[in-house]
Amino acid sequence: MVSNSELVEKAREAMNMSYTPYSHFTVGAALLCDDGTIYQGGNIENASYGAANCAERTAFFKAVSEGKRDFTAIAICGGPNKDDTDFCPPCGICRQVMREFCDPGRFRILLSADHGNQIREYTLEQILPVSFGPDDLK
Repeated sequence: MVSNSELVEKAREAMNMSYTPYSHFTVGAALLCDDGTIYQGGNIENASYGAANCAERTAFFKAVSEGKRDFTAIAICGGPNKDDTDFCPPCGICRQVMREFCDPGRFRILLSADHGNQIREYTLEQILPVSFGPDDLK
């Protein structure tokens, strides 16, 4: 079983994979699958700005593209110039991507600050209340 601190460390490691030549705001994510597999993602910027991709979605898209569909938790950390001193919550689009694949009451979101020394844990339901998901289309 992967501990919260181990998952956060993988997210901190993923910050080094970010491509942020414009904002210099690096974000790392580590997505834990039910089978224990971890997919890391860094944010990727683009000169057009609109074509950028968040670290959380990078991790999800990597996992989904390899056939994974069952997820337990994601750790997220970020900050300017790879300095993760403050909490870095996921944006609305990333929360919606999480909702597509995860049980809102069960999926855990770990936010890290102070170089991994502080961890806050939320469920997806807590940070995306009254959400719209696949079940709403039935």
